[in-house]
Amino acid sequence: MKSKSPKILNDASMSFIKKYLDNPSPVGYEANGQKIWLDYIKPYIDEYFVDAYGTTVGVINPKAKYKVVLEAHADEISWYVKYITEEGMIYVCKNGGSDQLIAPSMRVHIHTRNGDIVKGVFGWPAIHTRTSKEEKKPKTDTIWIDVGAKNKKEVHALGIKIGNAVTYADSFEIMHHDYWTARAFDNRIGGVMIAEVARLLKESKTKLPFGLYLVNAVQEEVGMLGAGMIVETIEPDIAIVTDVTHDTNTPMMNKMADGDVSCGKGPVLNIAPSVHNKLLDIIENVAIEKKIPYQLEVSSDGTGTDADAFAYGSCGVPSALVSLPLRYMHTSVETICKSDVEQTIILLYEVVQKLNPKTNYKYL
Repeated sequence: MKSKSPKILNDASMSFIKKYLDNPSPVGYEANGQKIWLDYIKPYIDEYFVDAYGTTVGVINPKAKYKVVLEAHADEISWYVKYITEEGMIYVCKNGGSDQLIAPSMRVHIHTRNGDIVKGVFGWPAIHTRTSKEEKKPKTDTIWIDVGAKNKKEVHALGIKIGNAVTYADSFEIMHHDYWTARAFDNRIGGVMIAEVARLLKESKTKLPFGLYLVNAVQEEVGMLGAGMIVETIEPDIAIVTDVTHDTNTPMMNKMADGDVSCGKGPVLNIAPSVHNKLLDIIENVAIEKKIPYQLEVSSDGTGTDADAFAYGSCGVPSALVSLPLRYMHTSVETICKSDVEQTIILLYEVVQKLNPKTNYKYL
């Protein structure tokens, strides 16, 4: 099956990672990021298609009847311009699970409809203007953006309108001890990982006995909507979904509630009602056979990821979730470990080669 051991994350991979992660991809406005992702995977796939809302799919061996999905989601949380005061201050509402507590003093980019970026800041009163008895706390209706305008007319002159998306200005950076930080690893790092699987399959000249559908879905952050649409289009036989999960070994996390997961200890396999046990067993056995470190976590109901959309869509698709440990989810400084990224890529690459169209996923 394999000609030689593949190389993980080469120089081209790292250039792609920075370009892809630094590009803003707010929910509903994923198009530019999808173009970057598609341009990167084109050499490694046979064909591709894009649905009406922007979910992008690269296909290897498209003529095969049996279909396997590797999935990530391409969108990031953001804000919408909601209201502009006569004094030129901009109030916002959430577009996904944005956290109002971290907004004050953050630099932002407002994305206009003509493609321009207007720079602004989330303002906040100075600490010595607040009293301990009446401490002001950030709420969605008490945070605002200042773009340096004196009035509403000057705001409009910059091209800003109601409904413009707003993202934080933070970018991808390499920290110490192989840790990376970025504005939205959730879950564009999944898009990176499945793209790298496609590259490794191409470089190792692996021939698959099924069609492999690399899916970069939109609108996961507002209810797994892109995955819910594309599962009906593809009608896959099985689906392996990637996402991020919480590193519970950071301060203020509750291991009793959220389990014991840590960056640097490998990919995380999820156990949940929507996760198909037979597919999970295949993935776990590959990790054991290939000596790939992995962790387990449990979700007592659904996973809260696109795995649920595949599992419960299109008459029920046997689905599994492989997650990447992540610190500080839904902030502007999400943090991951490079070794976890590499181990997850290797695991997915090896699992794909173990999948057999003749496997019976029925319980009885």
